[in-house]
Amino acid sequence: MKKYHILYIMLLVMSITGFSSCSENNNTVEEFPNWQATNESKFNSIYAEAVKYVASGSDSWKVIKKWSYQDSIHNNPEDYIVAQVITKGTGTTSPIYTDSVRVHYEGRLLPSTSYPEGYVFDKSWNTDEYNASTNVPVKFAISNVVDGFSTALQNMHIGDRWRVYIPYQLGYGSSGSTGIPGYSTLIFDITLVSYYHVGVTVPSFKAKATDNTWIDK
Repeated sequence: MKKYHILYIMLLVMSITGFSSCSENNNTVEEFPNWQATNESKFNSIYAEAVKYVASGSDSWKVIKKWSYQDSIHNNPEDYIVAQVITKGTGTTSPIYTDSVRVHYEGRLLPSTSYPEGYVFDKSWNTDEYNASTNVPVKFAISNVVDGFSTALQNMHIGDRWRVYIPYQLGYGSSGSTGIPGYSTLIFDITLVSYYHVGVTVPSFKAKATDNTWIDK
């Protein structure tokens, strides 16, 4: 009976703890405090700094309007993405909206309570560090990603590696997505490996599976 009594107490404590974490009347630290205001302020700051760099003639920063917007309208910061060039590739052409691509990428959020470097919500490489030579680039259609990511890809050349800042309006909006709260600025590390026009088969890459066999990806 004693064991069951202890188990009951443990379950009771766990249930109370779980409830209190959702309560508005406790000392639980919020993971994303003032998230909309924080993200809007931070992106606007990044945008303003990038505009200054571009105006000074720097080619290390880019401010790019959403791919489908006309030049004469949509001139607010949230209509643009900001890209910092990490590595300049050797390609001379860029993919278009109907193309498919292979890329290396990592996506993270702005710093939050538990993630001082920003929560990493997705990435294509298997280790903590980026290594283009040991990881298989992911393949997908440009039309299947958020507008900000799509805009970046359509302005990159093969071999380019950019750090891209996407306002929530060109990302997952006010509703968010799995693991991504609404109003989130998205920060992507993107390397464009290759791209393919409609009708061209995207070649497979050999990847090592967990049982050390090789599979096509």
